Amino acid sequence: MKHATRTFARHALHAVRATFALSAAAWLSAAPLTAHAAPEGLLETVHHQSTLINTVPDNGDQNPYAIAVVPASSGALKAGDVLVDNFNNASNLQGTGSTIVDYHPDTKQMTLFASIPRDLKECPGGVGLSTAMTVLKSGWVIVGSTPSNDGTTNTKGAGCLIVLDNQGKIAQTISSPNINDPWGNMAVVDNGDHATLFVSNAGFGVGGADGNPPVVKQATVLRLDLEIPNGQAPQVKHEAVVASGFGAQADKGVFLVGPTGLALSADNKQLYVSDATGNRVNVIDDPLTRDTSAGVGRQLTADGLLHRPLAMVTTPQGHLLVTNALNGQVVEIDPATGKQLYARWIDADKAQQPPGSGDLFGIAMTPAGNGFYYVEDDVNTLVLAQ
Repeated sequence: MKHATRTFARHALHAVRATFALSAAAWLSAAPLTAHAAPEGLLETVHHQSTLINTVPDNGDQNPYAIAVVPASSGALKAGDVLVDNFNNASNLQGTGSTIVDYHPDTKQMTLFASIPRDLKECPGGVGLSTAMTVLKSGWVIVGSTPSNDGTTNTKGAGCLIVLDNQGKIAQTISSPNINDPWGNMAVVDNGDHATLFVSNAGFGVGGADGNPPVVKQATVLRLDLEIPNGQAPQVKHEAVVASGFGAQADKGVFLVGPTGLALSADNKQLYVSDATGNRVNVIDDPLTRDTSAGVGRQLTADGLLHRPLAMVTTPQGHLLVTNALNGQVVEIDPATGKQLYARWIDADKAQQPPGSGDLFGIAMTPAGNGFYYVEDDVNTLVLAQ
């Protein structure tokens, strides 16, 4: 997401943040609570942020995007490991990153999980790993590619989904007319021998980023129903576009602006979609069973504390955490009421204005549900908030 002109901030960043001491009142942008009141949301209980690792592997890939927590040990993957993929190569060109790293919380070390050939012929346009990534209980890793040849949408390809085994080796690719630049973080229902994936596609109708590119309302959310035979790679048994008409826009600075965050309600009856161009979060009803598009669904909440919402995850209590693109905050929403509860600064990098803008992409809950992982892509780090 970042051009090379912003790399000057990386070495000075920790010193900058050390001087950016926020008061306790500034952490949460909400009215003070009554003394001793029970916490209304997760962000009230999160008190510390710890930088865990620098996510740049030996080949120099940068711009971490997707985060996926491993649900069960399998092969090179251990339950609780955190996978992070990279969208840029060592030259900082967007849509050209091809590596996935594995952070091991037990040893606090990082290893390279996968290095995918940039010119993977089975993937239209090649490889540029996006915010779409998941790890299934069966050990299969599925990651999206939104590729470019020159770091801009002028040369972007349709991309694909890449299926990796538990050793990080390519097993197969998934492409179809319904897949065009799989962009947003996946929402997943995983039942072991079968699973359902939801992924947004932001490439339909999007052209180059020169001049003032229009917002094209052709972005979709695709559902893929998978069967996973024992010892065999997942097979797509059915696919359906469950949402369509979301806005997407080519952008020189951030490559694409489009629907990024996907999250399911606890009963899987609602799929929440962060609509970046509309500055809102929408709801798609009956996402597991519908075979027709709900369009953009119905609006849950808009504007307020949201500033171009990006990645999204569901907390154990059923709230939504949504990262902002235009500042360094994460916003907590109660979907039962649509109320925006808090906005908390999790990236106060004053190298950008507002602080932290354009830095936050992937987000994932910890296995214990008492905190969350996120990436700061300007400095290539994985961070834990709890």
